Amino acid sequence: MSDTLYILDGHAQIHRAYHAPFRDLTSPAGEPTRATYVFCSMLLKFLQAKKPAYLAMAIDGPRHELKRSQWYPDYKANRPPLPDDFRPQQERIVEIVKALGIPILYVPGYEADDVLATVAKRFANAAMNVVLISRDKDLDQLVTENVVLYDPMKDEAFNPAAIEAKKGYPPSKAIDVQTLMGDTADNIPGIEGIGPKTAAKLVMKYGSAEAVLAAAHEQTPKLKERLLAGAAAIELSRKLVTLDTDVPIEVTLEAMNASALHYDAIEPLFKELGFSRLLGSLHDLGLPPSEGGDDETPATQTLTSAADFDYHLIDTPEKLDALAKKLAKVKRIAIDTETTSVRAMACDLVGISLAWQPGVAYYLPILGPQQTLFQTTILDPEHVRRVVAPLLADVTITKVGQHFKYDRIVLEQAGYTVNGPIFDTMLAAYVLDATRPSFGMDALAMDFLSHRCIAFHEVCGTGKKRITFDKVPLEKAAPYAAEDADVTLRLADALEPQLVEAGLDRLFRDLETPLADVLAEMEQAGIDIDTARLRALETDFTQQADTLREQIIQHAGHPLNVDSPKQLQVVLFEEQSLPIIKKTKTGASTDSYVLEQLATETDNPIPPLLLDYRKLTKLISTYLVSLRECVNAKTGRVHTSFHQTAVETGRLSSSDPNLQNIPIRTERGRQIRSAFIAAPGHVLLAADYSQVELRMLAHFCRDETLMQAFHDGQDIHRIVAAEVFSVPLADVTKEQRSRAKSVNFGIIYGQTGFGLARSLRISRSDANEFITKYKARFPKIEHFLAICIEQAKDQGYVETIFGRRRKILGIDARNPQQRAAAERLAINSVVQGSAADLIKQAMLGVDKRLRESARPADERAKMLLQIHDELVFEIPEDHVEPQQAMIVEEMTHAIELTVPLTVDVGIGKNWLDAK
Repeated sequence: MSDTLYILDGHAQIHRAYHAPFRDLTSPAGEPTRATYVFCSMLLKFLQAKKPAYLAMAIDGPRHELKRSQWYPDYKANRPPLPDDFRPQQERIVEIVKALGIPILYVPGYEADDVLATVAKRFANAAMNVVLISRDKDLDQLVTENVVLYDPMKDEAFNPAAIEAKKGYPPSKAIDVQTLMGDTADNIPGIEGIGPKTAAKLVMKYGSAEAVLAAAHEQTPKLKERLLAGAAAIELSRKLVTLDTDVPIEVTLEAMNASALHYDAIEPLFKELGFSRLLGSLHDLGLPPSEGGDDETPATQTLTSAADFDYHLIDTPEKLDALAKKLAKVKRIAIDTETTSVRAMACDLVGISLAWQPGVAYYLPILGPQQTLFQTTILDPEHVRRVVAPLLADVTITKVGQHFKYDRIVLEQAGYTVNGPIFDTMLAAYVLDATRPSFGMDALAMDFLSHRCIAFHEVCGTGKKRITFDKVPLEKAAPYAAEDADVTLRLADALEPQLVEAGLDRLFRDLETPLADVLAEMEQAGIDIDTARLRALETDFTQQADTLREQIIQHAGHPLNVDSPKQLQVVLFEEQSLPIIKKTKTGASTDSYVLEQLATETDNPIPPLLLDYRKLTKLISTYLVSLRECVNAKTGRVHTSFHQTAVETGRLSSSDPNLQNIPIRTERGRQIRSAFIAAPGHVLLAADYSQVELRMLAHFCRDETLMQAFHDGQDIHRIVAAEVFSVPLADVTKEQRSRAKSVNFGIIYGQTGFGLARSLRISRSDANEFITKYKARFPKIEHFLAICIEQAKDQGYVETIFGRRRKILGIDARNPQQRAAAERLAINSVVQGSAADLIKQAMLGVDKRLRESARPADERAKMLLQIHDELVFEIPEDHVEPQQAMIVEEMTHAIELTVPLTVDVGIGKNWLDAK
């Protein structure tokens, strides 16, 4: 008799629970629980019915690291943001599943479907059936006689026969059908206009997606046109829809044993959430009733809403004058703006909301529809300015805002001046817990105030019916807008004491809050971009790509679609007889890793040409075209948005455009920086910290050799290589230095022997041996790493040099892979987070010196960009030298370490020359 392993598709089942037709629920503390309740109900019913011997749950790895997004940057790009109440419930569900003792399976870079595919392949055999608890169509390709899909809601199982009966094709053809169809939800191209029925019919007739394309001439003119138009994307579509069955996950059957789940561990969680009915299900599964009986009450709706508070529309001059009198004695006020878009530098100010006492707020419309033909329902912008501008400019009045950097830019672009202390509730929540799933106001209101905010879509609509805020009727706009100011004020009252209690108020007050002002100025300054240079690069790179394509075809000896992995498989591995490095379901892989191996290990000219071709085409599509579209029509400059709450380590990120990812490692990539230029009469100055994270590591671990090397200005990688290989410094070879460099940087990110072996193309045994020698020679580094891990275990978080905290989940996980990942995260968070603190402090120091400078404004440097460890300034070309000295001084003394900080400086008319 066969055993059965059940694997929950966590991603699909959590989403299904969230969207299930079930009433809204909240816990007694106001936590949203509808999805959590539906999922737990399903899970307990399943456990009662199936009594599984083996059970696990697969979830997605971190979204920003997904392999498919690396192959195709637009993968899932059109998905809307998750609702604010989704992530908290997802985290609760994972917490409950873990507490039960069900292993959570995930690998960074891979989706839950890939994990399911790998585990199914690994354990399904004649003696073990695998049941995937999901009805996701993407999993159809995995179904065999020993792998079935199971829908717990309908208690239906799908084997190969059931799949074919339902869909008209067997599981073995699922990939081909999906390849033709594509997937609008995941933004997978496919063939436009081909749905499941047509795709199934074509695949069953011709055998594969590629065969369908080959037979395009046999189809109707319209279908032929569609097939030919989408042919170039077919191989990419196949790659995206094909699940990976070789995910590097370590899991044993014993670890998935479900014979003794910990129902007692989730009983207190269910009580906390108010799941009194589900407690009965726990008892049915064998949990003894609690002493004293079950006195918990069902989950109740305890949330407040806008209707519970006093919100006012100020829509006449008389009301505005009356409001002005009330504002005369205000010393703290919450401010929120409504605009026509989320782009602060490209929107119009629609209205301003004000609140200074909890539960009462006012909305002042500046743009909006008219209510009658005889009376305008919006205010004169100049009248609003006379009332509001003095408040904003008053240095004694504290301004409270949610993501106030955005509001500040909007207001300043509208002619207002903002002075005085700021309390930003989004930054406060981030400083308290950078691992929160959302820092949006709606989520914070739910968590800290038990308040359900009016959703944006409720006033502006969705999809094609969505309108901008200036078109919203004032009776709907006013409560939405006023609520924003009131909730922000009440959030400040809730968050400020927590900052003080946690000892994080200095980090918030002295670093993050003033940094937001600096970033606001940087965003408004923007940077000039030479669009003609971008076009010239696009033309040049396109010509180079065309030349490479012709060279590849010439070496192949016949016509070839170089964008087709299927055709490349034939050329490389059949016609050219190159060794197969890696296999996928569609045959020998032709990904970049394989091509790099072939380029290194063989003399064949095609792999290096292909690598070069792919890099060029990516540069064209990802950067050269999109950057031109980001030029602001008003200023003629590019204005990125910097984000303080997007990265858990404290690093800044940017978007619209993302300038953190402008290439720098290749010559062609660097050429893109040549399009970022200084204004006439100015130069760009780039100041970049040298090896800042290694210097942080030396500071923390206090290793004498590392510290001395930095004090002496020596090559740290040669020093380490000499120590590890026990050779004189002068005898260190290029290969030895390369290994030392990889480990020096890799140690910060918890690099394993496998990772080092892959990056250096050496055997895993050699890599492990080198890491062992490294740790033996630098025991203080190993000791520091152990301290980071112990702090995470003891306190649940680690701290940076400025006391920034990051929660570390899974540090005590039973799963070795999860535990190792948490340990690496603990180490990385301390080192990288401290480097983030450093450059933020440097930015404040430089900004302070620029403000205090006696120079006229038109002679001062402007800070334009922060890119990782680099700051970019625009300086009048006649005033560079003294300001360069000041910038270097502030950066090298931003934080006093036990090792010196070094700053590399470059100056040029464009960013490339400045580097």
